[in-house]
Amino acid sequence: MAYVPAPGYQPTYNPTLPYYKPIPGGLSVGMSVYIQGVANEHMRRFFVNFAVGQDPGADIAFHFNPRFDGWDKVVFNTLQGGKWGSEERKRSMPFKKGAAFELVFLVLAEHYKVCVLSLLWVTHLQVDGDLANFNSINFIGGSLPPPQGPPMMPPYPGPGHCHQQLNSLPTMEGPPTFNPPVPYFGRLQGGLTARRTIIIKGYVPPTGKSFAINFKVGSTGDIALHINPRMGDGTVVRNSLLKGSWGSEERKITHNPFGPGQFFDLSIRCGLDRFKVFANGQHLFDFAHRFLAFQRVDTVEIQGDVTLSYVQI
Repeated sequence: MAYVPAPGYQPTYNPTLPYYKPIPGGLSVGMSVYIQGVANEHMRRFFVNFAVGQDPGADIAFHFNPRFDGWDKVVFNTLQGGKWGSEERKRSMPFKKGAAFELVFLVLAEHYKVCVLSLLWVTHLQVDGDLANFNSINFIGGSLPPPQGPPMMPPYPGPGHCHQQLNSLPTMEGPPTFNPPVPYFGRLQGGLTARRTIIIKGYVPPTGKSFAINFKVGSTGDIALHINPRMGDGTVVRNSLLKGSWGSEERKITHNPFGPGQFFDLSIRCGLDRFKVFANGQHLFDFAHRFLAFQRVDTVEIQGDVTLSYVQI
């Protein structure tokens, strides 16, 4: 089974608050909504609403509302027909003032069994409140109708939100993994193929020195693509290891997204003649295939000073 990202699945970077935008393709079971931000030092509360339309007073299928009000809590509720339901509260506060956070909503059918509204009617996502920084939003996965006709691959995205036709989306061969441990070893079922895109989201610790991402042939140890951010000298080294020997390093980039204490969102797309790599929605570099039989690459390996929050291969 191939997993297809939501229409317009490119993240939205540094959106302004209040954020009130359509959910690409509408909400569906199996979709994930991934939010990164920083809680304000003086935060009192913020909220995320899964809303049915953008009109004032629109029904809200799910209201997520962390509150710092002396008795810190997270409140859950629904708004239907202009009336709030009974609140559900969690006293354990997962957010810390002044601290970065990553928030993932997994849309499962049973999560909404207290709501009369169908998921098909949820069309918008709303975020507002006391956030110092609002870094990104990404809609991932979900059940989509089969594409009509042969798939077509557009150039991989630049920054910002973009609506695409369903049949223009890249497929992903396996389900996403959330918060995997490092070192990470992922098996590429069926091997690496042209037009396949690997998504890696993570965080570089403030004291991080370097980490590596390897596209590897498990049986021989050959590395078709080695990506090695080195925070100490501000470089992103690319190379290959073939028949036990490293090739020549490539280092040229226009910007470096891998700073200490920074989140990153990496997309690595395999083409017929090269890898194309994007970071935080911007093109980072190309790496021409040195290992021409790239279909034999069957392993993605990540190790070093990095915390992973999401990997989809």
